[in-house]
Order: sequence, then C-alpha cells, then structure tokens
Amino acid sequence: MSNEHLKITRRTALTLALGATALMAPGLAFAQSGYPSKTISFICAFPAGSGADVLVRFFADKVAAVSGHTVIVENKPGAAGSIATEFTARAPADGHTIFVHSGNSVAGNMWLMKKPPVDAAKDLQTIATVNKQAFMITVRADSPYKTLADLVADQKAKGDKGSYAVNATSGRVLAEEFKQIAGLQTVPVSYGTAADSINDIMSGQVDFGVQDPVFSLAQVRGGRFRVLALGAAERLQGIPDIPTFKEQGYDIDQLGWWGVMVPAGVPADVVTTINGWFNQVLADEATKEFLMKQGGDPYVSTPEEAQKLMEDTITEWKRLVEVAKIPAQ
Repeated sequence: MSNEHLKITRRTALTLALGATALMAPGLAFAQSGYPSKTISFICAFPAGSGADVLVRFFADKVAAVSGHTVIVENKPGAAGSIATEFTARAPADGHTIFVHSGNSVAGNMWLMKKPPVDAAKDLQTIATVNKQAFMITVRADSPYKTLADLVADQKAKGDKGSYAVNATSGRVLAEEFKQIAGLQTVPVSYGTAADSINDIMSGQVDFGVQDPVFSLAQVRGGRFRVLALGAAERLQGIPDIPTFKEQGYDIDQLGWWGVMVPAGVPADVVTTINGWFNQVLADEATKEFLMKQGGDPYVSTPEEAQKLMEDTITEWKRLVEVAKIPAQ
C-alpha cells in the first residue's frame, strides 16, 4: 500500500471519528437533520418582567451562546400557564418552539381543570430539566409574624377573616395543603402576577403570600419581604437559611422543578441536541450561581429521565390536588 494511500485512509478515519464525536456531544454541533434552520422561540407562561420571565430569558441567552443560533422569548401568559402549554403542544414538532416552565404547574393543571387542553404526558415531550425549587410563604419584612407558628396562631384567631395572596398553580396547592394540615380557614386572594400583590402585602390588606422563589427572594433582597417557610421537604443548597414546613411541624413535601418541553414528535436527534445545550449551560458556574441566587438548585437529566419525571409528577399532583380538596374548574 502506498504512503499516499495510507495518508488518505488515516485522514478519512480521523474525519469519521471527529464526526462521531460531534454526534455524541450534543450541543457542540447541529443535529443531523440540519436543525436549527430558523429562529428558536422560548415560550414563557408569565408576563415580561416576572420572576419566571427572568429565568426563561437567562436560559434563552445562554442557549443562544452555546448553540450559536438566535433564540427569542415569547410571553404567552394566562389561564395558569395553560395558554403557553397549549401553544407549545400545537406548534410544529421541529424543535424550534421550546417551553421552559414549571413541570409542577403543567402537571397540576391536568387535575385542576375539568377539560385540560393538553395531555402533558402525550402532547408534550419533556426533554430536559433546569432546576429544583419550591414555593414559599412570605410576609412583609416588618410583619409581627416572626415564625410559621406566629402566623398559624394569628390565622386561627382570624378564621375566615384572614387572607393570603396567590397567583400560580404551585402556590395555590401548597397553600391549600398547608391550610388543611394547620386547620386554617384563611381566604385566598388571586392575582394575575406575584408583583401585583406587593402593595396589598405591604399594606396589610392580605396577611401573607404564597409565591415562587425568584419573586420572593427578590423582595427579600429589596428589604420588603421575609420568608417563613419553604415547600420542599429539605432545605435547598442555594438558600440554606430558609426553614421548611416539615422542620416546623407540617408534613409537606412539594419540591418543584422547571423543565424543558417541546411538542410531541420532535425527532430524537433534535431532542438530544436541545438536551445537550441545556446540560452544557447547567454545567457553567455562572448558571449555578444564578439558579442558587434565585432559590433553586441546578438539575441535570437525560430526555428519558425528564419525561419519566413529568409522568411521575402528573401522578403525584393528582394526590396533592385531592389532599388540598381543590375542585376542578
């Protein structure tokens, strides 16, 4: 065999090896199908400027950087996230529409709505996870409630004259389970967004709030709120100073998670590529710091693990909604 032929053979082998490496390292190359072929849309179920919007835009910027492709954010608020969920499920299954949202909220709406527009386990594919987080009980910083015990004692005395602010599915269910265990008759006051409730909490029009960690911790940093309890069973790494309901005598475990969802039917190689982008972003120290600052812990998974998590969460939320005694609407 000639030296020239050997050179060609080695070069061909090297080219094939590099190609295989690129395919095994999602996020470092485009999918075999030529994806992405146009602008990618990240769907946010809450308005611009909300805590959820902050998180979605952070990942949109990071994914744009690692993919080298344009990513925009489309806000589609309303109906407790169902508008954004349905929009995603009905979008073309080509990977250009990506829903970054609370898996708990998507799962919960399966049981909180009489006719949910989407079957989250069949009409969507959950292909990656972003973080673990939990909703919180908040009060204004100068509130007389220093502990959860203080709040419970006062709310028992007030009966149905007590009130709390809520705006999201996860917060609604957490509050109802808490009330059931504590024996409270406190009345919920619903708001379009968590930010809409700030003035009423600060003025004492409502006694406390049940809100997401991004919003809650932003208010804590601004000196407006104090957090009394976290909905996870154990304290989170990013917020080790915030006590759980469980350690204060209330057996509640509502650890939440955010995931990455696409329409059912997106090709496997595109799914692998998107999962790789998110996992590459989650490996970055700046992402870990951002998530912990927002009250969450990074959560890496495979597409198979993420889909199984969604299926398990749907099952668990059937139980939670029943425990909270919330009728479907």
